[in-house]
Amino acid sequence: MRRGFLNKILRLNKTVFSFKDLMLLWGGIDAKTARSRISYYVKNGQLYHLRRGIYAIDKDYDRFEMAVKILKPSYISFETVLLKEGINFQYYERIFLASYKSTEIKCDSQVYEFKAFKRSLLDNNAGIENKGNYSIASPERAILDVLYLLGDFHFDNLNSIKWEKVYELLPIYGTGKRAKRVAERINVFHDAVINDTYH
Repeated sequence: MRRGFLNKILRLNKTVFSFKDLMLLWGGIDAKTARSRISYYVKNGQLYHLRRGIYAIDKDYDRFEMAVKILKPSYISFETVLLKEGINFQYYERIFLASYKSTEIKCDSQVYEFKAFKRSLLDNNAGIENKGNYSIASPERAILDVLYLLGDFHFDNLNSIKWEKVYELLPIYGTGKRAKRVAERINVFHDAVINDTYH
């Protein structure tokens, strides 16, 4: 039975599981029994306890997958995407996410920084890529997210940006003062790249 359970979780192509995920795998057992089983697997090294209610198969788990398990809804964005996509070169050890509140959580020597976004943006999947076990902003959405949150920001390399996608995404940020400021900054960046004057 134990081997069957472990084979089942390995087949899911996930590296991180919530308590609810594990209960669903067992199908219909009560929470007390589930906790007892999880405790057994953790003690025997067959599950790795990350934080309350979150577990991994082992220490070699996907940090992005872990990130979106902590707070829901959330998606990876901001400086994490900018670095990953070669838009900015400064390295950040922490992983940045958009979520419903701002908080920093350290888990297993990794810092996850959540930045508060209004619910209408969190619920809008435009420019958000579903990678199966986590959601991550496209480069174009990450640029807009940063500008919306911070007002101004320097980007090291905008050569790979698909500007038509940027302009398609702009309306989701609304028509308020902050959104207008984002649009103004985007126009400045776009013109500078087109005219080869962006430094």
